[in-house]
Amino acid sequence: MGFVKEKFKIDNEKLLDFLVDTFKIDENEAKKMVNRGRVALEGERLKHYNKIYSGMLDIIYFKPQPLGIKPIFEIEDFAIFDKPSGVAIHPKNFNHSQTLLDDVRFLLGKDANLAHRLDKETSGLVIATKNKWSEKIIKGMFENKLIQKYYLAIVEGHITKELTINKPIVANRDMNIKMKVLIDKSGKKSKTFIRPLKFFDNKTLVLAKPLTGRQHQIRVHLYSIGHRIVGDPLYGVDSEIADKYLKGNLDIEERIKWTGASRLMLHSYRIKLNYFNRNYDIHSKTNLTLV
Repeated sequence: MGFVKEKFKIDNEKLLDFLVDTFKIDENEAKKMVNRGRVALEGERLKHYNKIYSGMLDIIYFKPQPLGIKPIFEIEDFAIFDKPSGVAIHPKNFNHSQTLLDDVRFLLGKDANLAHRLDKETSGLVIATKNKWSEKIIKGMFENKLIQKYYLAIVEGHITKELTINKPIVANRDMNIKMKVLIDKSGKKSKTFIRPLKFFDNKTLVLAKPLTGRQHQIRVHLYSIGHRIVGDPLYGVDSEIADKYLKGNLDIEERIKWTGASRLMLHSYRIKLNYFNRNYDIHSKTNLTLV
């Protein structure tokens, strides 16, 4: 379940030393546990990690409960997972259900982490680093656009030629609009390359390559040109449908009826990078098919 709360007995010991010894973590990680309010004694959150305590502690910590997702590629410093749609990459709060991070930490160790975002609705490739050092390197490569990500998407209508969508994106602050981001001239520069691959019915399978890294970039860009992604419950649907989805009240039949599929038809299928003079070109083992 990710974060759990369990009881631990402390006997006349400095809290910092107890946390380091019990959880096999360094002092900085132990201090974070205290500063984030995850350690309590008799119902009162502790604030002083250098004090000596005795009694039963309630401690909230991350305890991996894996889903059984294994990496499709792995080297010494990082691994790549092929995430199913519907699985979040990390918990948003203490009550969040199992996420990809459970499998990452269970298989790769407590210092492993996800190096970039991938929406819960989006399936496909995610890089997980194995240690703090490689995490810093890989995240820096993403920031400097040294890692290329390619997506497949099924969209409504026919896109007949290659194009680059160059429209600024801004976070949505209007609670009456359910979309997370909007196209607006006040937003950050955002570019997405689109190439049509295949037509079927009134839909197109496209390759999408984000040239910038904004939240929901591919989704809002395709919606903005009149080709929303099939299965999208936020962009291009009535606010009533989006609201039901956000509240967890949109059942499968309704979703298929109003969005065209039971899941978002967006898949991260390829990642390319050069890591310390070695080229890696990893492809997903999963096909994107309408469901």
